[in-house]
Amino acid sequence: MSSTATEPVVYTPSSASPASIVEVDRVSKAYGKKIAVNELSLSIEAGSMFGLLGPNGAGKTSTIRMIVGITMPDSGQIRLFGKPFSRDQLTRVGYLPEERGLYKKMNVLDQLIFMGEIRGLAASVARTRAQNWCERLSIADVMEKKTEELSKGMQQKIQFISTLLHDPDFLIMDEPFSGLDPVNAVLLQDTLLDLRKEGKAILFSTHRMDQVEKLCDSICLVHGGKAVLHGRMRDVKGRYPRNRMLLDFHGDAAFLADPLVTTSADEVRNFGNHAELKLNAGADPQALLRHFMQSTQVYRYELVEPSLEEIFIQTVGGKSDA
Repeated sequence: MSSTATEPVVYTPSSASPASIVEVDRVSKAYGKKIAVNELSLSIEAGSMFGLLGPNGAGKTSTIRMIVGITMPDSGQIRLFGKPFSRDQLTRVGYLPEERGLYKKMNVLDQLIFMGEIRGLAASVARTRAQNWCERLSIADVMEKKTEELSKGMQQKIQFISTLLHDPDFLIMDEPFSGLDPVNAVLLQDTLLDLRKEGKAILFSTHRMDQVEKLCDSICLVHGGKAVLHGRMRDVKGRYPRNRMLLDFHGDAAFLADPLVTTSADEVRNFGNHAELKLNAGADPQALLRHFMQSTQVYRYELVEPSLEEIFIQTVGGKSDA
């Protein structure tokens, strides 16, 4: 990999563009001697999904809390919808925090109506929207049940709906797929994609790199409160060479230890009949394929850029800021 691939790429906004929903401009925040966010800048456009990534303690939650006004920055500026932050702008924001908050003894429909009223909706409007969303997310049959009677995944969908009832233009989703089985995770994923098509701006914070890679248009990786990698997903991944190989094969996997492939066993992940490996510098992929086929049956052979998970680990060194 070239030396430029690991250099920090930091966004520096000039002024909020008409399509910009969120502008975080050189924002810093400290708690005592602990610097949680350090000169951080990022921008989120309408109709896009933005991934805010980083290890535990990197500054993600502190950044989100400043965006929604729970805390205020020590320096720098946050702009929402083209204007400096003010409380009245929060009527256009939906925030799904990682720590959930539902009333266990209240039934689902009453709870959603109450959540809608808190966000300024008339009870009748909140009821209609809640019923429609429950139908859409396949939980209409539990609307009369108490929250405590439901699974964690069901409760997560209720919290998700409560975030959307007032039809916000900017959504903050902190670990939105937590507790969901694969079927319901896909359901929420498709819902987020539909909301993006409607022009919503979505800030997506998660530890699931595979989800970020599939869903997000742009990312900002923070470490020690600073942005160490920032940009559109395709541009970020495009900075790295296609030196990762994906193989589906049948037969003896001994060929994976061949020094023609890689000089480090750490660069080979063997899952049985599927393997992922990083090639040696200067390796000839076509020659390797011919070499592999002499030892085993190859069903799939693909050269790819490193996954976002690999980029993440390489950039932050796999270390926590906590």
